[in-house]
Amino acid sequence: MNESDLSLKDRVVVVTGGTRGLGKEMAMALLAAGARVAITGSEITPAMDATLAEGRELAGEDRMFAVVADVTDPGDCRRATDQILDVFGAVHVLVNNAGRGMRLISETFNTQPTRFWEADPIAWRKIIDTNVNGPFNMAYAITPHMLAQGFGKIINVSTSDVTMVRKGYAPYGPSKAALEAASRVWAQDLAGTGVTVNVYLPGGAADTDLLPTGPDKKGADGKLLSPAIMRRGILWLCSDASNGHNGERYTARLWDEALPADDAAAGARSAAVDKPAIM
Repeated sequence: MNESDLSLKDRVVVVTGGTRGLGKEMAMALLAAGARVAITGSEITPAMDATLAEGRELAGEDRMFAVVADVTDPGDCRRATDQILDVFGAVHVLVNNAGRGMRLISETFNTQPTRFWEADPIAWRKIIDTNVNGPFNMAYAITPHMLAQGFGKIINVSTSDVTMVRKGYAPYGPSKAALEAASRVWAQDLAGTGVTVNVYLPGGAADTDLLPTGPDKKGADGKLLSPAIMRRGILWLCSDASNGHNGERYTARLWDEALPADDAAAGARSAAVDKPAIM
């Protein structure tokens, strides 16, 4: 373990949507580094059971547990937070990873873009509710506990700038743009409290269930990143090495693992919160 990761021993990290894909990779990396990890999913699934079994085999029965919670339901988020506090006694880090993608709009969205007026309004609402309201609901439930302990980290998982405005990617792209704007506001709201908010993204389309299966499973550029790319920076972001970093944005693809962790983070950092203009 790197010196910067020593602070992860027994740190309690919540990873929403941690049963598969990007969330699972981050959860497993954190477990291996000594953290205690709670993963959430909207329902009990074979993926949740398999991830929980894998995590407990890796780190022990008392190091990981799974919580059924729909992040679009504020009551579920409160109950999940209470359950995590009952089991682990604290929450130090919240990784808002749970999300819904364009497959709700169309199974061929990445090859035949759907124009916004052709989208099903119910599917549109589900994506916005999960990707925008979900992180808020979880942060709303957990932030008071972080403030009370004078320490906490919120990490919101986003997408590339180009995806936010890509033709045929509404509402997924705009939902992540909204999350990033919210992250900057939250970071300013929390400045000086010991609680920070940062954004983390793969840096390209990742090989997850957000993309259609089959021969057309590819990103807009024809390439796919491994979900394991998210392991690159998550330990630094969750550890004390990132203390004081607030309102920043980090891209996993730009994280050079050959460099010391702080240097790798600097290379992957793409934006910081600006001071708001006086109106």
